[in-house]
Amino acid sequence: MLFCPYCANNLTIGDREDSNDKCWICPTCPYQYIIERQISMRTHLKRKEVDDVLGGKEAWANVDKIDAACPKCDYRKAYFRQLQIRSADEPMTTFYKCVDCAHQWREVSILTISV
Repeated sequence: MLFCPYCANNLTIGDREDSNDKCWICPTCPYQYIIERQISMRTHLKRKEVDDVLGGKEAWANVDKIDAACPKCDYRKAYFRQLQIRSADEPMTTFYKCVDCAHQWREVSILTISV
């Protein structure tokens, strides 16, 4: 991405008015930069470390068990915990972890409001 040295707008590729050559053209001022050779630039960005917002392995340390069928192995016991991951007026999300195979899944509670 190149920018105009006069008005700092993003340059686009187009044809020169007086020939068939390609050039960088500023869309707002008359600046043109003739492309004489192939230009390639690559910038490698450093990735940020992502925090585990769900608590990681320690989140499952002191949780309760419940009767819930695992969708992977059909075992009938699972650890569970609830988190408010959406807006405050939405129901909590229940996270499960199978006692037998450690498969994890979640269930969003649905509230029924009668008017």
